[in-house]
Amino acid sequence: MRIALVLLLSLIAPAAVLAQSGEKPVSIVLVHGAFVDGSGWKSVFDILTGEGYEVLIVQNPTISLDGDVAATRKVIAAAKHPVILVGHSYGGMVITEAGDDPKVRALVYLAAFAPDAGESVASLAEEPTPPGESGAPLLPPSDGYLLVDPSKFPTAFAADVDTSITRFMAVAQVPWGLEAVQTKITKAAWKSKPSHFMVTKKDMMIPRTFQRGFAKRAGATTLEIDSSHAVMLAHPQEVAAFIARAASAK
Repeated sequence: MRIALVLLLSLIAPAAVLAQSGEKPVSIVLVHGAFVDGSGWKSVFDILTGEGYEVLIVQNPTISLDGDVAATRKVIAAAKHPVILVGHSYGGMVITEAGDDPKVRALVYLAAFAPDAGESVASLAEEPTPPGESGAPLLPPSDGYLLVDPSKFPTAFAADVDTSITRFMAVAQVPWGLEAVQTKITKAAWKSKPSHFMVTKKDMMIPRTFQRGFAKRAGATTLEIDSSHAVMLAHPQEVAAFIARAASAK
């Protein structure tokens, strides 16, 4: 009887502490995409932490897919709770590979690639851009890396974000390694984990038609929003709410 009581208390105590502190029993791991770093999540981070979530940010080197997956797995391991894994843009490639971790409860794709096993960014980009839509205005590869044309970056990446921010982002780009672009996914976590997809209808980096196709193939819970590619900058409240709904979904 005494042993049973001790075991019961050991299960109840952590939940009671969480309830008292207001902390949610879920951790959120945010994975950025190409050409940027984790600082773009600042507004979303502030909202979600204010709601009681533990929120962790991955800083992808964006040199190789394997390196970015490894960086993401380290952050997942550091999370205190089961993880909602969120990827923006190329970050969708990363969470698709890293999301098989047993600690990951669900995947959230924001204007992202959601590949199947055997697909890479390069192979997905071979599909013709639908009429009336736009793909990323990339410069030719240089020394094994890609960049967005700086003169076109503000409009292509974040037309609905203040130009003082996007002009800075254009010149502060993080080069994207061709190894990351060309490496194929070995496993698709969305096949075994619930997925949620926010489609950005004014995207000029990853065409909205592609995004809809990814979401449909994954059987994702989908929300469409009138936003540029940089939806976490343009619509942080809506992004945070979308992530929170994924975190509370049964």
